[in-house]
Amino acid sequence: MFTVADRTGVRERLLAYAEADDAIVGAAYTGSLAVDAEDRWSDTDLVLAVRGDLTTTLDRWTRWLYEKLNAQHHWDLPAGASRIRVFLLSQWIEIDLTFAPEGDFGPRGPQWRTLFGQEQPVDSFSLPDRNTLVGLVWHHALHARLCIHRNRWWQAEHWISAMRDHVITLASLRLGLPDSYAKGAHLLPDELMADMEATLVTSTNASELNRALAVTIAVATDELRRSAPELATRIGPMLAELADETAASGPPAGRRCSHGR
Repeated sequence: MFTVADRTGVRERLLAYAEADDAIVGAAYTGSLAVDAEDRWSDTDLVLAVRGDLTTTLDRWTRWLYEKLNAQHHWDLPAGASRIRVFLLSQWIEIDLTFAPEGDFGPRGPQWRTLFGQEQPVDSFSLPDRNTLVGLVWHHALHARLCIHRNRWWQAEHWISAMRDHVITLASLRLGLPDSYAKGAHLLPDELMADMEATLVTSTNASELNRALAVTIAVATDELRRSAPELATRIGPMLAELADETAASGPPAGRRCSHGR
């Protein structure tokens, strides 16, 4: 893999190319690099303010990364009027380049460090919607249970794991921690994460899936009481009923179902 020197060299070339490009009128670091919190393995998040046609500049930069920095692959993330293009260079160096219209160049969160150019007032990133997260929790619990009934072991595991992810997000929001991609999970209380560990599925058989689902429902219900007590009052008893049924279940009977989610 890359060394710190390799990564530093790539950053220097990126900034030199940005400063020489007349279409680039601003640049800023985001992520851990912007707040001096990077470590040996951090990637590089760079926002570029583009004057003029965004696509023309994006295409030119993409060609340059392949020709000069030995890019191996890229893919895009949606970002409103901006375009986030994620590049993989050789030696596993990741570069996340955001190409933003000049008027959208500005901090949307605390992790921002302007390198050159004029910041503009922009809206902050919105937090995940708590009500939607609660909905995903009960939805995933229900569909995990149905998949176990249908002998769909891997789909059941998918729903259980996704449910756990949403519980981590709810807890992170409640405690004011980073909420995306489990970035704040390591900062959650040890007691909560010890309970969360028991939700991991260790085998795709009915008995283990039933156990993991019952535990995940219990952990989720506890978090709902903390994060959304008014919703927990209504949904909690239904989740408890589902957990009791799940915990008491043996291997499901019947043939494999080929229809339905």
